Amino acid sequence: MSNPNSPYNQALGQTLIERSVREKIVIVGVTLDGHDDEETETSLDELELLIDTAGADVAGRLVQRRDTPDHTWYVGKGKAEELRDLCLAVDADTVVFDNELSPGQQYNLEKLLGRTAIDRTAVILDIFAQNAHTLEGKAQVELALLRYRLPRLRRGANAKLSQQRGGVGSRFGSGETKLEVDRRRIKNRISRLEQELVELGHTRDLQRKGRSRSGLANVVIVGYTNAGKSTLLNRLTNAGVLVEDRLFATLDPTTRRLSLPGGEPVLLTDTVGFVRRLPHGLVESFKSTLEVATRADYLVHVVDGSGPDPDGQIDAVREVLREIGADTVPELLVFNKADLDPRAVADAVTWHPGSVGISAHAGTGIDLFLQTLSDRLRSLSTVVELLVPYERGDVLAAIHREGEVVSTTHEQDGVRVRARLAEASAGRLSEFVVGERA
Repeated sequence: MSNPNSPYNQALGQTLIERSVREKIVIVGVTLDGHDDEETETSLDELELLIDTAGADVAGRLVQRRDTPDHTWYVGKGKAEELRDLCLAVDADTVVFDNELSPGQQYNLEKLLGRTAIDRTAVILDIFAQNAHTLEGKAQVELALLRYRLPRLRRGANAKLSQQRGGVGSRFGSGETKLEVDRRRIKNRISRLEQELVELGHTRDLQRKGRSRSGLANVVIVGYTNAGKSTLLNRLTNAGVLVEDRLFATLDPTTRRLSLPGGEPVLLTDTVGFVRRLPHGLVESFKSTLEVATRADYLVHVVDGSGPDPDGQIDAVREVLREIGADTVPELLVFNKADLDPRAVADAVTWHPGSVGISAHAGTGIDLFLQTLSDRLRSLSTVVELLVPYERGDVLAAIHREGEVVSTTHEQDGVRVRARLAEASAGRLSEFVVGERA
C-alpha cells in the first residue's frame, strides 16, 4: 500500500487504493475538419487499449463529425445530451474524450453528465502514475500531473477535494474552496520538482560522461509503446527488463553492454515508449529521460510490424523525436513481431528499404539485425592507425575493448594497429595515432 500522505500520491488527487471493480468508461471521438472517420476510429481503438491498461473497461463509444469544437461541450449540445443518455444506459462512471478538453469544457461536461469527464491526456498521465517506480520517474510523473491539474482547479460544491474516489480520472479531483491556497501550493511543488529534476539530471550527465569516456558507441532503442523494445533489449543482453503486453510497461531507461558481430562493443539503451499525441507536458517532464535519444550515435526504431498502422506509429515517434531534437540522429527501422504476422512484417520491410524484420520474442532475424547495425555503425567510425609501444599492453587492451581491430603488424618500435574507433576513443588515444583514413 502506498503512503497516501506522500507528495507523489497527493498529486494524484486521491488515496491510491487497489481497484476491486473495474470502471465503466464511455469514449468519445470528434472528427474535425481535415481529418477522416477512419483516423478517428483508429485513434479510439488505441484509446480503448490505453483505458484497459489504466484498469478500466470501455462500455460505449460515441463519434461526431464537426468543423470545429463546440466552445461549451466540445461536441454539439444535442450530441452532449445523447452522451448523457448513453452514460445512463450503460451506467458509466467516467467519460473520456479522445480530443483534448479545455478546463471550461471539462467543467461544463461534468455538470451536464453528472459524472467525471476527462481527456486522453488524463488517461496517459494515469498510466504513467501507475508505472513510475524510480525516484526520477515519480518526480517526472508528478510534475506532469501537477501541470495538468493546475489550470483545472476550481471551486466545488463541497469544501474539500473529492480525493477518495477510485479509478481513472478521479486522480485529479474536483477542486476545493481554498482555491488560491491550492494554486500556490501546486506552484511551489512544481518549482521544487523542477529543481529536483535538474539535480537528478546532473547526476545523469555524470553517468553519461562516464560512459562516453569508455569510447563505446551509444545505441538507443526508440519506438511506439508496446512495439517490443524491452523484449529486444532482453533478447540481446539478458537485461531482465520487465516485459508485459501492455502500454507503457517501461518508463525508466535501462542501459546494457552489447557485443556486435565484429566484436566491437556498444552501449544499448531502452527508452519509454511513445504514443500518438503524447501530451506536451509529459514530453517536457520526461525531457531529461528522453534526451538520451538526442545523444545517441544511432537509433534503433522498433515498430510493431503486425499492428494495424505501422506507418502512423512511425510518424508519431518521429514527431516526438523532432520535439526533443533527436530527429537528426541516424536510425535503423526494425519491424518487430514477425512471429505474429510474417507477411505484414515482410511487406513493411519491402516498403521501407534499408529496414529489417525480426521477432524479438522468437529470435528470428536477430543475426541480420545485428549485422546491419554493425555495418551502419562501422560506416560512421574512422579507421585509425596507431603505433603502440610493446610495454603499453593497457593501450592495446583498450583498443580491442573499445573498437574493431582491422589489422596488427609487429614492428621494431611497437605494434602497429589499424582499428575502427569512435571519435571519443580516437581522441583519448591521440598520442599513439600515426595516421587515419575515413
